[in-house]
Amino acid sequence: MADNAISDVRPAFDALAARAPDLVHESAATRIERLQRLLKETLAARDEIHEAVRKELGLCDTDIDQQLLMVKAEIEYACKHLADWVKAQRVKGSLMTLGKKSYIRYEPKGVVLNLATWNAPYAIGLVPAIGALAAGNAVLLKPSELAPHSAEVLARIVSRAVEPDVFTVLQGGADIAQELLAQPFNHIFYIGGHQVGRLVMKAAAEHFASVTLEMGGKNPTIIDASADIETSARKIAWGRLSNAGQVCIAPDYALVHESVHDRFVEALSRAMADMYNPGDRGFKSNPEYPRIINDRHFERVTGLIDDAVDKGAKLACGGEREAAERYMAPCVVTGVTEDMRIMQEEIFGPAIAVVPWREREEVLATIRRRPKPLALYIFAEDREAIDWFLARTTSGSTVVNHNMIQSGTNANLPFGGVNASGIGRIGGHYTFLETSNQRSIIEEGPPVGDPDMMFPPYTEKYKKMAGSMLSRPIVVPDMVVRGINGMIKVTSVFSRSR
Repeated sequence: MADNAISDVRPAFDALAARAPDLVHESAATRIERLQRLLKETLAARDEIHEAVRKELGLCDTDIDQQLLMVKAEIEYACKHLADWVKAQRVKGSLMTLGKKSYIRYEPKGVVLNLATWNAPYAIGLVPAIGALAAGNAVLLKPSELAPHSAEVLARIVSRAVEPDVFTVLQGGADIAQELLAQPFNHIFYIGGHQVGRLVMKAAAEHFASVTLEMGGKNPTIIDASADIETSARKIAWGRLSNAGQVCIAPDYALVHESVHDRFVEALSRAMADMYNPGDRGFKSNPEYPRIINDRHFERVTGLIDDAVDKGAKLACGGEREAAERYMAPCVVTGVTEDMRIMQEEIFGPAIAVVPWREREEVLATIRRRPKPLALYIFAEDREAIDWFLARTTSGSTVVNHNMIQSGTNANLPFGGVNASGIGRIGGHYTFLETSNQRSIIEEGPPVGDPDMMFPPYTEKYKKMAGSMLSRPIVVPDMVVRGINGMIKVTSVFSRSR
C-alpha cells in the first residue's frame, strides 16, 4: 500500500467531520460493537503484525504480543464500562444551586487526530483511538513512516473493522503530518519527541484544539543503599533493554548510592548477559534481542556513547555494535559527567548511565537540572527513604521497586507526563475523558423564596445577605442541602396540586 498524497488529507478530514455530528447520538452498544470489531480484526492480523515488527525492530513474537495484550485489555475495559461512562453524571448541589439539578453531560469533542510514533506502533496507534471512539469521536490515525510495514498493517486492520468516515488511516511522512496539522481537528494525540511536540502545540493553537502530548525525556532511577541490589539490577536491566531501550518510560540513568555503586554496576552487567546472552553465545545471535529502528537513530545512540567515552567515561560492559544490522550490545556507562551528551539527551537505546551519590540532596539536584521526567523509579527497602524521595520529586508516573510496569497494565491509572514530558492523560476512562467535552448543566427548579431578589435593583435585604456571605463559610453540609432540596420538592408538588 503506497503512501497517501497530500491531496488525500482534506477529503479524509471532511468525511470524518461530516460524520462526527451523527456519532454524538450513537448508543454505547453501537460504540462497543465497533470496538469489538476492531479487536477482532487486530487479533486476526497477528501473523501480519509479527512479520511487520520483526522487519522493523527485530522483536520476537512474545514481545510483539505484549503490545496486542495492551490493545486487547484497553478494548475490553472500555466495552465493560462504556455504558456507565456515557451516562450523565449528577453532581452535588450547593447553597447557590438550591432546588436546581446539576449534572455533567459527556459529549465527544468531534474529530480526533493521532500522530503515532514507531516504537510501539500498535499500542500507540490504537490505544488513544480506542478511548476516542468510545467517547463518540471520529478518528484519523497517521502512523509513523519509520515503521512502514506496521503502518500498512494498521491501515488494513482499520479499513476492515471500522467505517472510513469514523476511523481512517493515512500513511506518509512529514509532509502528510504537516498537512494534517493544518486541518481544524478538535483534539490531537502525539507521542514522541519534544521537537515535533512543539510543532503539534503550535498547530493546535491555530484551531484552539486540545492536545494530549507524551514526550518522554530522561527518566531517573534512584537506587538507595537499602535496595536489594541483585533484584533491582535484574529489573532495571529488563527495563532498559526492552525494545532495545526504545521505550519512552525506560530508565535512562541510574543514581546509585556510592556504598552499593560497584555492586550494582556488576549486577546490572551480569543481569543483561543472563537475559540476552545466556551461554555466552553473543547478544547478536539471540533472536529475542531487538535492533535499533533505523540508521539515523543507530548513529545518534552511537554518538552519545562515543562522546561519553571521549570525555572520560568507562564502559562497564558493552560497546560492540554493527551498523549494517543496526545491532548494538547492551551498554553500562560509568564515570559520566554533566558535560557529556549522554547526560543531556534522552538515550532511547540499549545503554544506561550510572551516577554515584552520597547525600540525598545530590539526587534531587541532578534530577532538577533536567525537565520533569515522564517516569521516575525508586529502589529501596527502607520505607523512610521511599517516602523521602516520593515527597521531593515529581514525574508523570513513579514505580517503587520495579520499572516499566505502569503503562498499559492498569486502566484505572492515568498515564502521561508533566510539563516537558507531557500534557494530558491516556488509558481507560482517562482517554474517554480526554476526548470528551465535560459539559456542565444546571436545570432551574421550582422558585426558592423570592426569585426576583437577585435581579437589580437590589434590595437592602439582598445586599446584606450577599455581603454577609463574604465573612462566613458558604459551604453548607451536604445533609443540609439535601434536606432543603427535599423540602423545596415537596412544596412544589403541593403548589402544583392547588
